[in-house]
Amino acid sequence: MSYAHAAHASFADMLGTLDHLIGKAQRAGMADGVLGERLAEDMFPLELQLRVALNQVLLALNQVAGKTLPLEEATYRSLAEVRERIAAVRSHLDQAGPTDWAPAERPVDLTLPNGVRFAMSSEEDIRDWIMPNFFFHVTMAYALLRRAGLDLGKMDFLQHMARHRVSAAS
Repeated sequence: MSYAHAAHASFADMLGTLDHLIGKAQRAGMADGVLGERLAEDMFPLELQLRVALNQVLLALNQVAGKTLPLEEATYRSLAEVRERIAAVRSHLDQAGPTDWAPAERPVDLTLPNGVRFAMSSEEDIRDWIMPNFFFHVTMAYALLRRAGLDLGKMDFLQHMARHRVSAAS
């Protein structure tokens, strides 16, 4: 399996997880104010954790799939808006199938807003920068929602595993 196929599948699964988590928060009657929750004062609030997670997918598509998608810059004001943005990013991902991604060895030159610069291959960019950041922010969103009182378990984070479940009779 190519790096592009693996990343595409992981993004799709975890975007589904984010949608599931936010949907569960809505069904539980959580107020939009939960978007301001933080684990620590020096950490991003839930809203920014979600926005940065979605931006990792957009960055990947821009850096290795030849897209020029604008990053999510506007603050999300509601859980409903978060779900709309997740759906929009999922649509962008679906439109940029893994066969559209750059060869694994193609160079990526990444300069962060603070001026730190990285030079690596497309595969390294996805494996070493994008995916760890994506999973970190998805995990923080899970932790913040759980801390805010949402009844979550591990299978809420790994909800995509339901498709692999084998019945007891098998």
